[in-house]
Amino acid sequence: MLTPDETAQLAAANVTREYPNFTAHLTTSPDDRPRPSELHPAFYGAYDWHSSVHMHWLLLRTRPEAHADVLDRHLTRENLAREADYLLARPGFERPYGWAWLVALAAQCHGTRWADAFAPAVDAVDRLLTDWLPKATYPVRHGIHANSAFALGLILDTGERAGLPARTLDAVRDRLRSWFADDHDAPAHWEPSGQDFLSPALTEADAMRRVFENADDFAAWLDRFLPALATDAPCALLDVPVVSDHADPHIGHLLGLALSRAAALRTIANALPEGPVRERLTKAAEEHLDAGLPAVESGDFTTDHWLATFAELAREQPREKSREHYERK
Repeated sequence: MLTPDETAQLAAANVTREYPNFTAHLTTSPDDRPRPSELHPAFYGAYDWHSSVHMHWLLLRTRPEAHADVLDRHLTRENLAREADYLLARPGFERPYGWAWLVALAAQCHGTRWADAFAPAVDAVDRLLTDWLPKATYPVRHGIHANSAFALGLILDTGERAGLPARTLDAVRDRLRSWFADDHDAPAHWEPSGQDFLSPALTEADAMRRVFENADDFAAWLDRFLPALATDAPCALLDVPVVSDHADPHIGHLLGLALSRAAALRTIANALPEGPVRERLTKAAEEHLDAGLPAVESGDFTTDHWLATFAELAREQPREKSREHYERK
């Protein structure tokens, strides 16, 4: 397992590495061929924009003081204002995954010298969410970046600290309810797909965990959504995914699935009353974590540019236990 110093070094190396770069930029003319660092002065590294954002988050989570020079160069108000302008000019860019990680990064910078620089970026995400949520009639349930539940759940966890207004967070909760409150009998046996790094079912359950007012109501919804959990029947979501080729960029996503499942299983378990379902989910979370963590040290850029972030999510200690969580709402 990487130490915090090694994790921070990995993150710093990635966010300052401009190439290789998968630049998701719509080219509008023969002359429109800028370098990644010209398009994204803050988030040009780590292969793609969203990975750069969450690798900055990882750096802030581990050893920011050891790499303050990198953060000082990247997280300036001017750079973040340019990133905000880019987002506003292209409302579909990184929606909603990159938006959510940008909010999480702003929240992680709260109380640091980089916090004030994020105002334009947070305002941009607020404006984008305000425009998009009323139009988002249906969720995206894929187990990759476009997944709606993962992004909105992350925004609920970090939005207040980042400075998103209460009305926007209320709109996020309302949209999650409209999408998922009546769901039942999720097809868990369909998972995983061949390039998932998120579980459609578990990200949905984890998002709804953030929305319900009390543990019993959430437990009742989960029982309808994943009835196999309460009956002790087999459930594919609890089986560690098989990864046949760690270096394949798409198959390798399944390494992240093990870690993202570990995080979701743990937080869902901690939102439930004591009992066999909570115990079953907790056991599965540990099995997924044990399977996923060794891949973080692969030394392969295919996984190095992103996987350590999901290891951090999976290792993060639960901040709230079931009934205390709901009593504070």
